[in-house]
Amino acid sequence: MIEISESAARVINRQVAKNQQPGGGLRIAVKAGGCSGFSYQFDWDASARDSDQVFEGADGARVFVDPRSLKLLDGTVLDFDEHNMMATSFTLKNPHATSTCGCGTSFSA
Repeated sequence: MIEISESAARVINRQVAKNQQPGGGLRIAVKAGGCSGFSYQFDWDASARDSDQVFEGADGARVFVDPRSLKLLDGTVLDFDEHNMMATSFTLKNPHATSTCGCGTSFSA
């Protein structure tokens, strides 16, 4: 399961509306790479794929995760950091991450 915070849901819904993609959402994937072994990949997608697990947040915000990535994302909380002066971004609190790199985009499990 992926928990979607209210701030993340607002951003997802805003972007889906901007992209004019009803049924669309944020795709989160885990790929091999990055300085800690795995890296997160975020993409906007018009719809879920047949094999995706779909998670819904406030006001129908949708997150799509492929089965392979879900093994490393199950139990994760998706949030959106609006208070970072350098850049706003999605953040993940992943219980499977044993360590993260300084930039927060890669992790080891």
